[in-house]
Amino acid sequence: MNKPALLAAALLLAVGTPLATAATASAADCPSGHFCAWENADFQGQRTNWHGDDGWWESNIADADSSWANHGIVGPGIPAHVQVFENAGQRGDMTLCLAPGQEVTYNGVANDRGDSHRWAMSC
Repeated sequence: MNKPALLAAALLLAVGTPLATAATASAADCPSGHFCAWENADFQGQRTNWHGDDGWWESNIADADSSWANHGIVGPGIPAHVQVFENAGQRGDMTLCLAPGQEVTYNGVANDRGDSHRWAMSC
């Protein structure tokens, strides 16, 4: 291979690598169509995920949520925001509301307060 061809190949690799890395990197490991909550900040620890409303979170995540991700489906007439509440049955204060695609690594006000959630048209 001649020098210009080698130089062009090296340039493509150098330019292409950061783009490939950025495109494949995801901060939160949460399935498409789901809302996820983790027991620790920065999407660490045990994850619980839902594809619909839940009026009473499981004991492993109830009042133990520290980071959240909304990977819900967006489309006309589809509730794509997630409202998190401090009490079961979607009652009490709303501790957090996530827009479609939003990921929250930590929120001091919402930390360890979630007990239920629902999908909604807005926050």
